[in-house]
Amino acid sequence: MKFILRLLTWWNGQSVGTQIFTWRNGKLVGEDELGNKYYTDKQDVRRWVVYNGAIEASRISPDWHGWLHHTFDECPGTTALPHKAWEKPHTPNLSGTDAAYRPTGSILAGNASPRDYEAWQPE
Repeated sequence: MKFILRLLTWWNGQSVGTQIFTWRNGKLVGEDELGNKYYTDKQDVRRWVVYNGAIEASRISPDWHGWLHHTFDECPGTTALPHKAWEKPHTPNLSGTDAAYRPTGSILAGNASPRDYEAWQPE
């Protein structure tokens, strides 16, 4: 069943087509802290990522994102990019998960009461 899912879908991990293309043309250039693997072809024209786990673009750090989009040629795994003191570590997008931000008064936060909201009345 896993083979059929990999053959017909892309959201269940690396598809069979991507795996064959990576095996024939890809050169592994690095891996990030989440286990995502980054590849380039022999001419360094195409660059791609094979996700470890859920396929979610926000799981790619800004350093690797810049490399994928040819913003800079140096691979983040080989040289450290300069970072500002105020920069925070990269975190993936948490929307739709249990760890998503829920402000005070939100129904999903569990601390809302009917008095937190007032119905709008047109004038």
